[in-house]
Amino acid sequence: MRPTSLPASLFLTFLVSCTEAEVLPVRLTVNPSRSQFFRGESVTLICEDENRSDGWTVRRNTTRGTRTECKDGWGEADGSTCNMNYLLPEDTGLYWCESMSGSSSSSSSIQLSVSGGSVILQSPVLPVMEGDDVTLSCRAKNPTHNLPAAFYKDGSFIGDETTGNKILNSVKKSDEGLYKCNISRHEESPSSRISVKERISSTPPSSSQFLLYGLLPLAGVVLVLLVLLVLLVKRHINRKSKDDQEDGEESLTYTDVQIFQRKQQKDKPNGGSDPSAVVSTVTTDEVSYGQIIIRETRKRDYKPEPKVVYSTLR
Repeated sequence: MRPTSLPASLFLTFLVSCTEAEVLPVRLTVNPSRSQFFRGESVTLICEDENRSDGWTVRRNTTRGTRTECKDGWGEADGSTCNMNYLLPEDTGLYWCESMSGSSSSSSSIQLSVSGGSVILQSPVLPVMEGDDVTLSCRAKNPTHNLPAAFYKDGSFIGDETTGNKILNSVKKSDEGLYKCNISRHEESPSSRISVKERISSTPPSSSQFLLYGLLPLAGVVLVLLVLLVLLVKRHINRKSKDDQEDGEESLTYTDVQIFQRKQQKDKPNGGSDPSAVVSTVTTDEVSYGQIIIRETRKRDYKPEPKVVYSTLR
């Protein structure tokens, strides 16, 4: 099973990456939906996630501390909801949702401003979609002083509005920036940032885009299958080579090897005697060991040499 572990892990990684790409991140919503508040007002912060409704906590960075949780005293936690019943200027800062499981998952942060003055700017707290109309409202703590108002973007004057409301028609990326307002005979509001998101095109994809996005997942699956096939073929070849080697060792058998000694040939022209010829029969189909039979020839008859007689000559 070891050869399939790598393709399996690749395939699982591919599936996980595809699944994660479809999961929507958690987001922080504000009720009432605005970024500026007067001192003493209340606000509710909610971490919204369709998958884990109770797995998040609200954190913030302010002059009072960094990455502090709602339960640390500045709010009342209720699951993934944080209630702030009496806002103070010291509550101005960045707020976001963070996973309680200890992972690094978190939402985008938003800026909340609490004014101790008499004027605030009511503007969208979350990014707005490109092409939408956005209304900015300059609001005084005393409702009778709401009109008229002057509006500013990145410190530059962009117009007076007798109604106290400024409408930004069909916003674009160039409309992003810091906005504030000023009511006559009153102080100006804090600044709030407006972010613009690009609108996803509703036009159908072209044939080339359709092929690209349609074939990418298929190409990933084919790649995994090819890797799996190569590993399985390699495993089969190794196993076949091993089996052939074992079969070769088991095929060694034993057979008979006969070696005969022929009688001395007496019909040599010179009447001499040659050594006996040895004839062997060996099975050459397989390497083998066998019984060896040796037939001895008759011993040669040697004539006794005449006795040597020594004599003395006088």
